[in-house]
Amino acid sequence: MSDLKGINIEPEIKSPCMSLCCLDEQDICIGCHRSVKEITGWSRMDHQAKKETMQKVAEREQASGRMMR
Repeated sequence: MSDLKGINIEPEIKSPCMSLCCLDEQDICIGCHRSVKEITGWSRMDHQAKKETMQKVAEREQASGRMMR
C-alpha cells in the first residue's frame, strides 16, 4: 500500500457547458459564461487553469444576472 500523506488529490473539474451555446455581445457564452478561448481550450487546461476559469465563470455569471445553476 502506498503512502499518500501530503498528497493533495482534488476532484476533476468538469466542464461548465450547459449545451446552451450562444455568444453575447462580448463573445461570452450565455450558457456557461466562458469565452470562446476558454471553451476551445478547456480540454488542454491543467487543473489550476480550470480553477481560474471557473472563478471567472462565477464572476461573469453573477455580473450577468443570468444565474443558471
